Amino acid sequence: MSQPSQPKPRVPPEVRARIEAFKKIREQEKMIEENMKKIRFKIAILSGKGGVGKSFVTASLAFALSYLGKRVGVLDADIYGPSIPKMMGVQGQPVLATGEGRLIPVTAPLGVKVLSIGLMLPGEDVPVIWRGAMTTSAIREMLAYADWGELDYLLIDLPPGTGDEQLTIVQLIKDMTGAIIVTIPSDVSRVVVAKAINFCKKLNLNILGIIENMSYFVCPDGSKHYIFGEGAGRRIAEQYGIDFLGEIPIDPRISRANDRGEPFFVKYPDSPASKAMIELARKVIEKVEGGQG
Repeated sequence: MSQPSQPKPRVPPEVRARIEAFKKIREQEKMIEENMKKIRFKIAILSGKGGVGKSFVTASLAFALSYLGKRVGVLDADIYGPSIPKMMGVQGQPVLATGEGRLIPVTAPLGVKVLSIGLMLPGEDVPVIWRGAMTTSAIREMLAYADWGELDYLLIDLPPGTGDEQLTIVQLIKDMTGAIIVTIPSDVSRVVVAKAINFCKKLNLNILGIIENMSYFVCPDGSKHYIFGEGAGRRIAEQYGIDFLGEIPIDPRISRANDRGEPFFVKYPDSPASKAMIELARKVIEKVEGGQG
């Protein structure tokens, strides 16, 4: 006589929801891996503290790379304070989605592709009030669903510090080319730059070099004035055995251009700061491409 079949154990709804959530995360991670295969070089731009002009450097470096003939995209991973859209002249442009749910980055001057949470908010003064888990999810979804196409360079503008967003990006992009650390020439910034360097080392993230922003101001008579100090970026690069990529001078027009949403590099291509960015872009190309052309 056959035994009656035992009823299958019932899976509680909350457990089933967690299982589905884990499946979705794994699917998104596979999509990220496939997306990154179409991008030759992925570079994180970070700083240990705010106020050093990291987003300006990211935007200007992206324009300079494009000016030199590279296909470039910028992912703004600063969820709480996205400034890339305004600096790159695309504030207010909508991010479109395909029927398959893919996100189409907007196109900035010189053909640079841009994706930012700031382009998905109803207004530039609308705050993002999320806990860390939601921020991590947003970054993962942007990486998974973005349709970048084929790029030579993807620059990821990270928020200041060494928290959730930075860790999420580094862990999700398995083949990250490396990181560029932005600082200013003050001794105070040296301490936080050291933290950013150690963050990269702990995560085995290659440090491509240090860029010093706001290095000096050139007066009409040609004299240089080191307003925020002199040489801190170069000294810390030497201390940690890291390449010093170069200096960007102060230009009062940078602030005005940023406030107006006018890409500084595009509006003032002959300024000393823009010329410095072109030289920095050439150094980055040489460093990551070498003999690849």
